[in-house]
Amino acid sequence: MKNTRLPFSRDIIKLNNVERVIDRICERIESDVFQTLRRRGGIIGISGGIDSSVTLALATRALGSQNVVGILLPEHDSSPESKRLALDLANTYNVKTIEEDISGALDGFGCYDRRDQAVKRVVPEYDPELHKMKIGIPPELLRNNLPPVFHVTVVLEDGKEKSVRLPLNEYLQIVAASNFKQRSRMSMLYYHAEALHYAVLGTPNKHEVEQGFFVKYGDGGADLMPIGHLYKTQVYQLAKYLGVPKEIIARTPTTDTYTAEQTQEEFFYQMPFEDMDLLWYAWENNYTPVEVGPVMNLSSDEVVKIYNNFERKQKTTEYLRMAPLRDYIF
Repeated sequence: MKNTRLPFSRDIIKLNNVERVIDRICERIESDVFQTLRRRGGIIGISGGIDSSVTLALATRALGSQNVVGILLPEHDSSPESKRLALDLANTYNVKTIEEDISGALDGFGCYDRRDQAVKRVVPEYDPELHKMKIGIPPELLRNNLPPVFHVTVVLEDGKEKSVRLPLNEYLQIVAASNFKQRSRMSMLYYHAEALHYAVLGTPNKHEVEQGFFVKYGDGGADLMPIGHLYKTQVYQLAKYLGVPKEIIARTPTTDTYTAEQTQEEFFYQMPFEDMDLLWYAWENNYTPVEVGPVMNLSSDEVVKIYNNFERKQKTTEYLRMAPLRDYIF
């Protein structure tokens, strides 16, 4: 049989019929919510980000805006911009919103204190009342084919940044404490979903699911994930077609988790979405570095390093995508 695989190009994952893709996703959402799950509507946590915005736009198209509720879940470290954009989104699609500030729940879990204790052990001068902080992976590690090693960055009073490599124990404590945020949000989404007999629509895209950029039983906790198969650039294609507010489309994707401003790229992905989408597609579809390098303006060796990074991320986060292990009958 003749090999019909398309030559690798920068347009290879571009959606040629966006309307058809949207129609198929909406048909599936409608079937999943009303028939498979037998729920009356959908609950979505909205943050003013592109993924939750597209998910809400799809849900209103599939279920009707009267059957969709957007939940705002701010906390102490959230950007005020997130709330403003989320409300603008809800107004655009005529969706009811409910705001639940989860700061009190996070205080009860010791989220902020546990995180700050770990930061202080690495940067003793860190004062959460005066300084902002974030953690991330230096992009040069990807280029050098090195495992992702997180650093903590503290923004001091004079605006200067101090970045220090995180020892394993401190890294684990910061992440474990920060994950209270996503798990608290998930709990609140399910409260409202159960109170209304609605389904929870998750907002992760393909990269978040397959590279493990989500919290198990946090933002990974949902009844359905309508955009979990879409690359980030495809999500943007849908956003434009669906009329998502231009300010949301133009906004740089952020984690909105730590007090210092931080993009998703610097926190986890280590490269722009436009490049990552194409390189991930090439990797999972077995395009060789020789085929990919010239298109991406990379050497074959650089492509190999990126492929190795993808494989490492997928393997080390596999447990996040696993269902509970339960077959213990002998």
